Amino acid sequence: MTTFFLVLQFVLAGLLTIVILLQKSESMGFGSYSGSNESLFGAKGANAFLAKVTAVLGFVFIVNTIALGYSFSQSVSSSVLDKVDTKAIQTDNSKPQVPQIPAAK
Repeated sequence: MTTFFLVLQFVLAGLLTIVILLQKSESMGFGSYSGSNESLFGAKGANAFLAKVTAVLGFVFIVNTIALGYSFSQSVSSSVLDKVDTKAIQTDNSKPQVPQIPAAK
């Protein structure tokens, strides 16, 4: 199940990036699709349509992120620290040795 959410996350990220880049900006970056396409989306053009698609994709992206995190946390039952053998770790309670600097002649 985690794999499905992970693949969906990548697809949603790509779609969200494309839809955001398609929107018109003040400098008309990648939004140069205007012209005859505006009649397809009505008199307002594709701006309202792309804004709604962006909002829906953003919401689905957030929900998928939460589901992915929950799914991953359920699949991992132990921590990395649970695998550490604490008996193999030896503690040295002696004082640290200060390195001696040779005297200059």
